[in-house]
Amino acid sequence: MTATAARAYRPALRPGVLLSPPLLRGPRTVHLVKHPVTGAAFEVGIKEHFLISRLDGTRNLDDLAPVYAERFGRRLGEEHWNRLLGLLGTRGLLVGAPDPATPAPTPQRPNSLWRGTRPMVADADATTARLHRVLRPLLHPAVQLPLLAAVLVLVGALVWRSGALLDGTAELVRQPFALMGVALFLWASITLHELAHGVAAQHYGGHVAEIGLRWRFPTALLYCTVDNYLFLPGRRAKLVIAGAGAYLNMLLLLPFGIWWFLLPADAPERSPLAGLLTLGTIQALSNLVPLPPLDGYRMLGHALGADHLAPETRSYLALRRRGAAGAEALAGYSPRARRIYTAYALGSTVLVLLAAAATITFVLHLFG
Repeated sequence: MTATAARAYRPALRPGVLLSPPLLRGPRTVHLVKHPVTGAAFEVGIKEHFLISRLDGTRNLDDLAPVYAERFGRRLGEEHWNRLLGLLGTRGLLVGAPDPATPAPTPQRPNSLWRGTRPMVADADATTARLHRVLRPLLHPAVQLPLLAAVLVLVGALVWRSGALLDGTAELVRQPFALMGVALFLWASITLHELAHGVAAQHYGGHVAEIGLRWRFPTALLYCTVDNYLFLPGRRAKLVIAGAGAYLNMLLLLPFGIWWFLLPADAPERSPLAGLLTLGTIQALSNLVPLPPLDGYRMLGHALGADHLAPETRSYLALRRRGAAGAEALAGYSPRARRIYTAYALGSTVLVLLAAAATITFVLHLFG
């Protein structure tokens, strides 16, 4: 394309191209761009996103240059414009550009008896879409707000009666058949936990890529992969999708909590129910702890607009430890990025210590 033609060209993004909201990644704020057919994604900077989001087939370089200069305080040069068009064209993101080759799948570790994954559903997105259609009336705020309030009341009530619950859990440990029943229920609730992520993704316009079985001997659990919710606008949808599993786990405990509170003190069902409520609550709420790979870690990243929070924190701390040798690289971090990575480093350390202390205390109470 000649310089004159490139200047007059009015490019349009092909339909279905996904653009993410801004994400903090280390010292940079980036946006993700995803091809609608191949699924290939890459990141661009704020300036590139500003231009890409305005490529609707009605604007050329002369149209975009003034708004670009107003936003960034510098002229949009022809070289920058041509590089952007070349990037988008070679990646098949413009109307009329050919699709690039579908990227080869990342080689996966072969399955074995000890560990592996296996897809279980031919079309995970269609399956969760059907499930969403059935459950959609229950997802209305008029239904969910009272249920959310009931879950919060249940959590408060369980904390209030934590002593009795822990005593009942200690009794459950000495009842192997009842303990097996509780373990089976908790395993089934993990399966429903994963499906809840998929249904929530469908509700907010996300796409479910895969539903399958993941095993790490001797355990096997269902998993549900949502592959494009980073591209959903706003934080609320991403937070709800990430937290849907833990929320459903607590909903499943509601009838058992009511049952336990209504039983007389000497009822034989109290200890199994106490154990179920204690272990089920730990299972649900521990998923909200903001440490990888838990759901709470994803929720914190969405709330902060930060991606790869843990590895980027480690990179930042490594530069800090290098002292003067890392000063130049550290200079690229904004004050906000410095605050986020420092706070996450301190907070995650405290959380790990608290989790270790709580686990030791819980085990000692059960078997002491």
